[in-house]
Amino acid sequence: MKHGVLAATVLAGVLLKSAAPGAEAPASPRLVLVSQHPTPVLTTRSPGAEDIRYGFEGGRVVKVRGTYHLFTSEMAGDPIWVKMRLGHWTSRDRLAWKRAGTVAESSGEFEGQDRRASLWSPLPVWDAGDKRWNLFYVAYRSAPSDGTRFLLNHKGEIWRAVSRTPGEEGIRGPFEDVGVVMRPGPDSLAWEGLQGTDSFFPWPVGRGWRAFYGSARTETKPIGHWLVGPAEAETLAGPWRRVSADNPAPLEERFIENPIVSEAPGGGALVVYDSEGPDMIGWAYSADGVRWGAGQRLKIQSQPGEWAKDVRTPLGLVHEGGDRFSLFYTGFEQTPDWSRMLDEAKGRETCAMGLVELRLQRDDVEAGRKPR
Repeated sequence: MKHGVLAATVLAGVLLKSAAPGAEAPASPRLVLVSQHPTPVLTTRSPGAEDIRYGFEGGRVVKVRGTYHLFTSEMAGDPIWVKMRLGHWTSRDRLAWKRAGTVAESSGEFEGQDRRASLWSPLPVWDAGDKRWNLFYVAYRSAPSDGTRFLLNHKGEIWRAVSRTPGEEGIRGPFEDVGVVMRPGPDSLAWEGLQGTDSFFPWPVGRGWRAFYGSARTETKPIGHWLVGPAEAETLAGPWRRVSADNPAPLEERFIENPIVSEAPGGGALVVYDSEGPDMIGWAYSADGVRWGAGQRLKIQSQPGEWAKDVRTPLGLVHEGGDRFSLFYTGFEQTPDWSRMLDEAKGRETCAMGLVELRLQRDDVEAGRKPR
């Protein structure tokens, strides 16, 4: 399939809405911070998290029939960042969370032999055509670094699992693995590196699907970059193809991880992602869900060094009606010392989940012009 098949024109009933022919393009909106919850809402001290040694990192929160569902990487034990669980948590009020169960657990094998030694970044995606929830996550081989290459997590592959239960309530699972949708190989592009495919998030556009996938040059010291690029497919199941003409995506030049795309009220799409800056996340807007410009920064902690000493990964935008969103994010509760975290005997820094409320501000509406 040629790249033009996933065009900017978006059909009714899918994620993005396009303007009428000849209509004036709407002004680019802005995400603004409304409020920040002063303390984390999920930590290693929360009920149900007693055996999660290092906390939570990455994943996604979705809201289904009034219940918030968190799928997240639980850094359960040692080796740190290798012995992992993909956990499912629920909440009715965004503040009190209950662990619903384990979706998958890694082996923790640390000699580079097991392709599922370390599991990360569970991202639920709704397939409106199939009326079923899909779950995409990353599986790595893991081994001690050799002094020049970062082998802790490498040769990442993207697994797809599907809920056995059809319909919206299928978000509760159970999820069944159906195969790998993307991996490093002959079709990898020059910017991709030893880390393999380290993230993957798809969204519907036109008659098919678009996705951001990530990789990093972890075979060099210092690490060269973390970037993302677009891929496309006719169905969520694939086969997925890298869009070589637009790779890597222009969102960031050096560092971006775990982008998650959402529908923007009033049309277009928003992406949020992990970016550089201890109190910030990255975000960008696209009018058609295909063409993206340079990303922007949003400070989500009003004062430096509040509960999250290092803001990490946004867990997607949860639409709360109108122009309002909840944004959950992970962050370190202590200032992380990366060398200590790799020392199993000393590492005690933990990662928790926080909450902010955001608003999408469209300048044409704010100025009193008629919304489109």
